Amino acid sequence: MSALWTPDALLAATGGLLRAPFSAGGVSIDTRTLKKGDLFVALVGENGDGHAFVADALAKGAAGALVHRLPDGVADDAPLLQVADTLAGLRGLAAFARARFRGRLVAVTGSVGKTTTKEMLRAILAAQGKTWAAEASHNNHWGVPLTLARLPADAAFCVAEIGMNHAGEILPLARLARPHVAVITTVEPAHIGHLGSLEAIADEKAAIAGGLEPGGVAVLPADTPLLPRLLAQAPNARLCGSAAAADARLL
Repeated sequence: MSALWTPDALLAATGGLLRAPFSAGGVSIDTRTLKKGDLFVALVGENGDGHAFVADALAKGAAGALVHRLPDGVADDAPLLQVADTLAGLRGLAAFARARFRGRLVAVTGSVGKTTTKEMLRAILAAQGKTWAAEASHNNHWGVPLTLARLPADAAFCVAEIGMNHAGEILPLARLARPHVAVITTVEPAHIGHLGSLEAIADEKAAIAGGLEPGGVAVLPADTPLLPRLLAQAPNARLCGSAAAADARLL
C-alpha cells in the first residue's frame, strides 16, 4: 500500500525542513486517537500546545511530527517536519491533498443537520466508489484542513463538513475545500449571539458557495424564508424541501 504522505509530498505541501525523512499513512492532531504510522501535527490552541505531546506521539508509533519548534524530550535527529507555523502547515497539506484529488467533493454546512447529512451522503456515495468523509464533526478551522489532509488521492468522492461560530469563517474553509457541490441544510438561530440576526447567519452559510469549483452547484433548503438571501450568493442552485418550487421535493 502506498503512503498517504511521502517525504517529497510533505516538503512540497509545507515548504518545511525535514530533519529526518519519513512517510506517513495518516494524519493526527490528537495522541489519544493517533494510529501507528500517522503524521502527528503539533497544533497550538487556547487549551494547550501540541508540542508537549510530540514525544508521546512518537512513542506511540507516529511516523513523524509536524512542528514549528523543537519539542522537549525529542532527539535532534527525530523524524520531524519543521515549519514556521503548524496550522499553516496543516493547511498546506490540505491544499496539496485537494489539488491531487481527482474525484468529486461535497461540502455541507447549515445550522443543524450537518453531520447527519454528511453521513447520509457518505453512505450513498460509498455505493458508487471509494468515499472519504470527515470524522465526527470535524468542521472548524482545524477540522476541515485535517479532513482534507487525510484525503486519499485515489478516492472517488469526499464529503467535508464546514461549520462556524463567527462571521467570516466559512468562506476561507470553502475555498480550501473547493467543493463541486455545496449543501446548506437549513438556517436557524444557532450562533445568533455571535452574528446578531438570522439574516447574518444566512449570509455566512451562503458564503460556502464562494468556494465552489467552476460549474459547481449549491443545494439549498427550499422552505426557508431566507431562500432569496441564499440565492443571492448561490445563483446556480438546486432546491430541496417540501415547497412547490423545490427541484427535489419531500413527500
